[in-house]
Amino acid sequence: MPPAARRGAARAARRPRREGLAAAPPRVWLFDLDNTLHNASASAFAEVNAGMTRYIVEHLGLAEGEADALRRDYWLRYGATLLGLVRHHAVHAPHFLHATHRLPQLEARVHGHRHDFAALARLPGRRVLLTNAPAAYTARVLGALGIAHWFDDVVTIEDMRMFGQWRPKPDRRMLRRLLARLRVPAARCVLVEDTLGHQKAARRLGIGTAWMQRWTRAAGWGVAAATRTRRRPAYVDRRLRRLAELLRAR
Repeated sequence: MPPAARRGAARAARRPRREGLAAAPPRVWLFDLDNTLHNASASAFAEVNAGMTRYIVEHLGLAEGEADALRRDYWLRYGATLLGLVRHHAVHAPHFLHATHRLPQLEARVHGHRHDFAALARLPGRRVLLTNAPAAYTARVLGALGIAHWFDDVVTIEDMRMFGQWRPKPDRRMLRRLLARLRVPAARCVLVEDTLGHQKAARRLGIGTAWMQRWTRAAGWGVAAATRTRRRPAYVDRRLRRLAELLRAR
């Protein structure tokens, strides 16, 4: 063999064979629903919060101001008002969820962003919806947005029970069980979410975090409006204004 041919063969032998390389395993994307895929601050949150306050007034006998303060306190302490009501007042969770999420004409108010949905459709890997909202509400929102078919699985608050206890986000035990059910290591997952407390819990388990800020910045009231979106906590891997940014940085 001529010297030039031998040198070419040696270089080729040193190159990895593409067909022999295993493809990188696909990611599993864990998407929140409210204020992540649609503007819940505009379409649902005010009515849901008012419904929760009314429920506390009617079933615990508190004045409206006291009921509203209790709702907020339990949300801050437990990540969900429901948990405080179940733990401290023996409220029947399914009844509470049904009563507070009736929301007449919800579908007419729900809106997202078509560019986000186009990016969702192109995102490689498995897509799982992971929401603290009840199943009936979730189905209505997904139907109104027209994106239910893009998800491989939907996990709602009714699915977040362990040994008879409710364990919604940010409960790490629930997240560990979800990873086991999905048969995926934490490092291959990314939580796309607007709530920082949920992201902090996920990051402690090794799950990647993407902080969706499109609807958080648009919120005109409540916790979302008070969130400082210009800073990026250490447990947040990236900040997003649109889902297309996930396609550019995988």
